[in-house]
Amino acid sequence: MANYFVNKNEQSTGENEVHREGCEWLKKAKDVEYLGDYPSCHSAVAEAKRRGYNADGCYYCCNDCHTR
Repeated sequence: MANYFVNKNEQSTGENEVHREGCEWLKKAKDVEYLGDYPSCHSAVAEAKRRGYNADGCYYCCNDCHTR
């Protein structure tokens, strides 16, 4: 299990990246929302989408969920 967050600021390509706690890119994000504690990035990305974000996993910490 790990804590996941979504970056509220969209990337230039329109996605909101989902990050696992401890990710270097999460530390650089200025406005994030806590998603919860999940067993995988798949559940965290699904939760971000449920909340209305155009969510995609971070290439570095959630590569299994990175699609763009």
